[in-house]
Amino acid sequence: MQLYRKMREGIVSGAWASGARLPSKRTLAAENGVSVVTVQHALSLLCDEGYAESRERSGHYVIYRAGDLYALPEGRMPGGPSPTALLPASGAGGSRAGAAPQDAPAAGDVPHFPFSVLTRAMRKVMAEQGEKLLVKSPNSGLPELKAALSAYLMRSRGIRVREKQIVIGSGAEYLYGIIVQLLGRELLYALEDPSYEKIRRVYEMNGARTELLAMGSDGILSSALERSRAGVLHVTPYNSWPSGVTASASKRAEYIRWAAARGAYVVEDDYDSEFTLLSKPEDTLFSLDPYRCLYLNTFSRTVAPSLRAGYLLLPEELVPVYEARSGFVSCTVPVFEQYLLAELIGSGDFERHVNRVRRQRRRKQ
Repeated sequence: MQLYRKMREGIVSGAWASGARLPSKRTLAAENGVSVVTVQHALSLLCDEGYAESRERSGHYVIYRAGDLYALPEGRMPGGPSPTALLPASGAGGSRAGAAPQDAPAAGDVPHFPFSVLTRAMRKVMAEQGEKLLVKSPNSGLPELKAALSAYLMRSRGIRVREKQIVIGSGAEYLYGIIVQLLGRELLYALEDPSYEKIRRVYEMNGARTELLAMGSDGILSSALERSRAGVLHVTPYNSWPSGVTASASKRAEYIRWAAARGAYVVEDDYDSEFTLLSKPEDTLFSLDPYRCLYLNTFSRTVAPSLRAGYLLLPEELVPVYEARSGFVSCTVPVFEQYLLAELIGSGDFERHVNRVRRQRRRKQ
């Protein structure tokens, strides 16, 4: 992983330009004091994520395109309104009805979370938490669940997030409503085309205007992105429904550059990413740019569709905006279910299930 990160940074920074041939495995092994097998694993990760490709009897070549369409201005949050400038705008409210891509069907069956493990965790929560289960949750969610999520996201996705940046809510559609209340109805919200129809419907029910941007083989077409005047870009970079497209590393970087140049925000809907067939999940947009990205995920696929619980990660600068606009709204996930999720994540049962399903899917492939 250290070698992978080192080489990835070299590619992204331009030390190895697009089309450049990477050093041979033996050269990299000698320079870094590791085995050829370790180098091969690092190169495989780079190929999986779209930073490089292997060419038979020729070696590995960089395919990541940094691009110059959207040069990053100075500063980490260039252009557009500052988070504090969002504070005086519209108040909370809006519909929370509808569905979300987190609830959409996906290709291939995913085994249910083991019922015996679930019931054991339920009994443990009831025995250990006792009358705490009768106490009202903090509006943004229980600190126990936030702490468990913060540690899990760091382990599994390389996301560094503080507990105050996490908002717990009852499914993706509820969290979409929070996003509109947070960023404002006056902005134009751009969506993938095709995308799950109810994403657009939920945004519009909350008073937001939307536009559809045509998809290509690795994400939204650059020409469509360039023409858009949206202030918010909603993407499902791992497994866009219904196209099944996974955004390449170059495309994910393009989304970030576009948002920075336009002073826009990106909503990352990380649908189905836990069950990737790759040996390492792709980098999230939030981990690449935690200042312009909002990250959303639920437990509908990983635990059960009946468990109406999800979470939203906010850029730290947007936390006071959330508290001012929506912080007074009570958490919509029952306390028992929040403690249950904290137990499943903290005990390792959640990750064991995810890893088990990933192994099964790789064997089937």
